[in-house]
Amino acid sequence: MPALLDDGCMTTTFITGANKSLGYETARRLVLAGHTVLVGARDPERGRAAAEALGARFVQIDVTDDASVAAAAADVLAHEGVVDVLVNNAGVNAPHVPVEQLSAADLSAVLDVNVVGAVRVFHAFLPLLRRSGSPVVVNVSSGMGSFAATHDPERVESSVVSPFYTASKAALTMLTTQYARAFPDIKVNAADPGYTATDFNGHSGPQTVTEGTDAIVELASIGADGPTGAFRDRHGVAPW
Repeated sequence: MPALLDDGCMTTTFITGANKSLGYETARRLVLAGHTVLVGARDPERGRAAAEALGARFVQIDVTDDASVAAAAADVLAHEGVVDVLVNNAGVNAPHVPVEQLSAADLSAVLDVNVVGAVRVFHAFLPLLRRSGSPVVVNVSSGMGSFAATHDPERVESSVVSPFYTASKAALTMLTTQYARAFPDIKVNAADPGYTATDFNGHSGPQTVTEGTDAIVELASIGADGPTGAFRDRHGVAPW
């Protein structure tokens, strides 16, 4: 059955970085749930192929480029006219080299996608979200940005040294809590996928990509009475 808002309209969902891994699986699951899904991707060939396979529509977007983000928002305005759910999923890691070899430029590149990119997309799509009767934003964060997780010897996050990625995800989670307060008319939450087998980690994670999208899909499916300013994993509220 199609996903409907309280006013009976179809749910239109835009996902960045949706041509592969967690973004693709999120799109697949939300299409099956009845959402009208827009596959946002930087690479037109991969994005179109993913959208065709999913039964979704492709929208080109490079979250590091103001003009590209503005063009994507204009495209959605012209075609769908509204965004009910925005999933900021696009993310990158720093080069896999010893930490002493990482530079300030490497940090800037990570932050430009993982944090500044989410800000660019949010603000460009804000007018579209405000056309929705129940707007929702899901920022795909990580337990790698959690003090609680990275200091818990029982959790895998405590064994990883990745200063720029972890810092970016901590920033994204805090941004989420602040935007939830600043925009009380929009449900803004952060999802921790957990250690999931994707090409991001050489498919080393113990979770399937479906398990890794549980929290994202849950938060993308909340109603008007759902949480805001929350940080959740597939088991519930995540420590931070």
